[in-house]
Amino acid sequence: MIFKRGRYSGFLRPISYIIDLIIIGYFAFGIISGKSDILNFIIYISISWIISSLLSGFYEVYRYTSVTRIFTLIAKQSVLLLLLVFAFFGFFNEITNGPKEVVKYVLMVMTSITTVKFTIYFLLKKYRKVFKGNLRKVVIVGLNKKTDQLRKYFNDNPDYGYQLIKTFDLKGGNKFNIDEVIEFISNNEIDEIYSSVAEITNKELLSLIDYADNNLKILKFLPDNKEIYSKKLDFTYYGVLPILSMRKIATEEPINQFIKRSFDILFSLFVIVGVLSWLTPLLGIIIKFESKGPIFFKQKRNGLDYKEFYCYKFRSMKPNPEAHLHQIKKGDPRVTKVGKFIRKTSIDELPQFINVLKGDMSVVGPRPHMVSHTHMYAEKIDKFMVRHFIKPGITGLAQVSGFRGEVEDDKFITNRVKYDIYYLENWSILMDLRIVFKTVFDALGGDDKAY
Repeated sequence: MIFKRGRYSGFLRPISYIIDLIIIGYFAFGIISGKSDILNFIIYISISWIISSLLSGFYEVYRYTSVTRIFTLIAKQSVLLLLLVFAFFGFFNEITNGPKEVVKYVLMVMTSITTVKFTIYFLLKKYRKVFKGNLRKVVIVGLNKKTDQLRKYFNDNPDYGYQLIKTFDLKGGNKFNIDEVIEFISNNEIDEIYSSVAEITNKELLSLIDYADNNLKILKFLPDNKEIYSKKLDFTYYGVLPILSMRKIATEEPINQFIKRSFDILFSLFVIVGVLSWLTPLLGIIIKFESKGPIFFKQKRNGLDYKEFYCYKFRSMKPNPEAHLHQIKKGDPRVTKVGKFIRKTSIDELPQFINVLKGDMSVVGPRPHMVSHTHMYAEKIDKFMVRHFIKPGITGLAQVSGFRGEVEDDKFITNRVKYDIYYLENWSILMDLRIVFKTVFDALGGDDKAY
């Protein structure tokens, strides 16, 4: 298919930020003449714009956001911009610009930004409606007035890009059981599931939740007065209809994506240039001297959205055909002498910063497993697949919480999954920094499970 189906491109909001900042800077030349003054103003107004837009939710525009809501956001941001510009000229009294010039500047900026914002908004709508691009295939589970409202909403708004495939009645004459619903979803590549809590039993609800978690499906609820489990639910509106999402993944927010990716790039460049540039040839000579074979070891792992990628390491074992099948154990005879040292200090993991720079991995995230093990755990460990909603990491919350290394039993991997899910639901850059520092501290001290 020539057009992308599913989640929208993560580049849309960063591009919007860049365009808006260019507009703000361009019109600044019309009200300020001095080079130092114009530089100070652009730096000040750019930083202020980013902060104020985050606080006002100016870029929180989705496929279902109404035009009225967008105008409200524009009005709010216009007032903030006006206050920020007046504050700048009030502080720099030597710059003689009257109120009319400031108002004119704000009007020109916001008119241009509004034009760009609505152009993108309506072009995306046209793209979904006419070219059938960026579609999300959805199903509705349960039949009542609320689900009928949602069905009508999807059918009456094709420009939002929701393609309703089927509505399942669980209680009527032509009722479906939950297993038939799940089978249909699996066979038809459904992206999102909308379920009425009123029309589904607790047992059916649990089955649907478990299926969605284990198969990377987006599950959302139409709420009523029935109690929903103690989850970190995301609440929003489609028109006037309230919708609950199963979980809100922090790193899916564009600004959080930008922060996390920036940290990944800067940190990986620091390690690659500052450490790997001189360590690789030195360690390579030692590895080659002790045993024949390549310096690097690469192995297929499952990453974001379950996609496979090659994960890099310094080779710590003698070349053997079982490397891709069997997990290393304590006292494993396959490990070389230098391998014991680099595994104990986690030096063997350093080439994964190349994976981070490429975008396959993140510095912090759930540790990726061998493909064969991933398939096995996905079948036997509940919610194991939730880990693949985000990029895997070189280190992670589970690893610094005592669940690194060899998987000893099902309880061990279950606890690892719990920490990974907590991380993806509660991510912050401070959490990443804390995990990195703890990882370095453990590596210097020599982790007992590093072998």
